[in-house]
Amino acid sequence: MPQAPTINRRIVLAARPRGAPVPRDFRLEEAPVPSPADGQVLLRTLYLSLDPYMRGRMSEAPSYAPPAALDEPMVGGTVSRVVASRHPRLREGDLVLGTSGWQDYALSDGQDLVPLADTAHPSYALGVLGMPGFTAYHGLLNIGQPRPGETVVVAAASGAVGAVVGQLAKLRGARAVGITGGAEKCRYVTEELGFDACLDRHAPHLAERLAGACPAGIDVYFENVGGPVLDAVLPLLNEGARVPVCGGIAHYNDEAPPPGPDRLPMLMSLVLRKRLRVQGFIILDHYADGHAPFLRDMSAWVAGGQVRLREDVVAGLENAPAALIGLLEGKNFGKVIVRVAE
Repeated sequence: MPQAPTINRRIVLAARPRGAPVPRDFRLEEAPVPSPADGQVLLRTLYLSLDPYMRGRMSEAPSYAPPAALDEPMVGGTVSRVVASRHPRLREGDLVLGTSGWQDYALSDGQDLVPLADTAHPSYALGVLGMPGFTAYHGLLNIGQPRPGETVVVAAASGAVGAVVGQLAKLRGARAVGITGGAEKCRYVTEELGFDACLDRHAPHLAERLAGACPAGIDVYFENVGGPVLDAVLPLLNEGARVPVCGGIAHYNDEAPPPGPDRLPMLMSLVLRKRLRVQGFIILDHYADGHAPFLRDMSAWVAGGQVRLREDVVAGLENAPAALIGLLEGKNFGKVIVRVAE
């Protein structure tokens, strides 16, 4: 009989970043594996999700969620296996979706856990069938509301959210134009995901190339980046265009307003003259009434091969800090998943 584990590796937030996170902002430490009390389970982390929102949680700035605590494991969604249970409804061996964060083992009273039936692809619960997929689904279909023949533009088009946005736009009969970093990613977006066009944001003259790819203007811009991409999009927005806003990764590390002219007057003028609908959303607000329809629809699309999402799998909990830093720099290719254990 194998010996029960006694060491729990944890990656804690050691310091709040100044600008872009660096490796010293994290610390790998060891602690005893906890034992479940009555009503609790001990979870073994199998997969850890890395997502852009984590940069905001590392800061003390006011936000929609409390900041991650210093000297505590970094926050994060996880797929785990129950390895010990004193809970009436959870058994050893169960696969669950939870929020164990950046550590090998964690305790839970079960309130934050969702049982998983998909044992073939459990990591999908952190990606296309999880929070990123739900973000794409709600933002595009409920706020963007694309119609057949319209043009939908999405940045970070090879990432966890953007890749799904473009595929859903195609399912609705719209044109999908992606913007991403690098020729290889652009080939993937058009050849594998079926976008109508994709532009490399690193290549020169983005604004001119985007105008060429959108001869009839832009009806829906799914905003998750900001920066020069937004600058290129704004002049092309049609009257009545919809702009769902779920993030702005280009500015997550900013410590001061970006250089250059004040763009706010131009933006507000466009909102007025073109009757734009610009709506920010936090997907956590929509689980109660929107998650069941999302899971029903997306599960069917994934099963039928109509929606796909590439996973960028990183092996080993110890490599999570470097992977998150790379994600914030755009070095990922698809949904970033850390495989913590087999």
